[in-house]
Amino acid sequence: MKKIFLLYNYCVFRLKSGNEHSVHSPFVFDLLTKVIYDRVDYYSFEKIENLRRTLLKSKKTIVKNNMKLFEYGQLLFRLVNYFQPTQIIELGTSVGINSAYMASVSSKNHVIAIESNSEIAEISKNNFEKLELKNIEQIVGDIDSVLPTILAKCEFLEFVCFTGNTSKNDTLNRFNKCLEKINGTSIFIFDNMYCSSEMKEAWNEIKNHDRVRVTVDLFFMGIIFFREEQVKQHFVIRYR
Repeated sequence: MKKIFLLYNYCVFRLKSGNEHSVHSPFVFDLLTKVIYDRVDYYSFEKIENLRRTLLKSKKTIVKNNMKLFEYGQLLFRLVNYFQPTQIIELGTSVGINSAYMASVSSKNHVIAIESNSEIAEISKNNFEKLELKNIEQIVGDIDSVLPTILAKCEFLEFVCFTGNTSKNDTLNRFNKCLEKINGTSIFIFDNMYCSSEMKEAWNEIKNHDRVRVTVDLFFMGIIFFREEQVKQHFVIRYR
């Protein structure tokens, strides 16, 4: 049933989606042409992808089940490279590939990587060491328990990835907590928006929130902006 739900929503997405030629917002047009549709292989991609290929050969099911497509991590890299946040928070690190992409943009970036599963966290820790990434602060613990402590230390949030969510309530609760620390430059990233009907409901609620100004729906990733000067708009964009 999940596969049918996903396929149906992807077909609807394709019918609604456009590209840079259908966008009349200068901000979103630049985002598409300079970031989303950029296909340059940056310097760190090969090293991370070599590690990914090694992980995919692992006999551990827990590793294979927690791997995303390479496009996801590379798009995160380009987003971080373009907007240059100095602090990045990832709620659900998994095996660490996406954290590695974001941390690889600059050694000056501080990536806070939270993972609740201790077995997976140990794998991601080893991956960070293999990639010699010193700018990742790894936190192992329940996301909802540690998030308030992290938020209390932040003046405002720059770049937050809500990854691996499959629960509507968890997604909305974390979103609402993080809203308390946003400003006009904050960026939120979501995934799994179409993995179930309740996650689709969560995504729609987030898009329609009063403080959300611009959303970009790529189907496999949703990007949220809080630019106060921007007219509220939702963009459904084909990635390829």
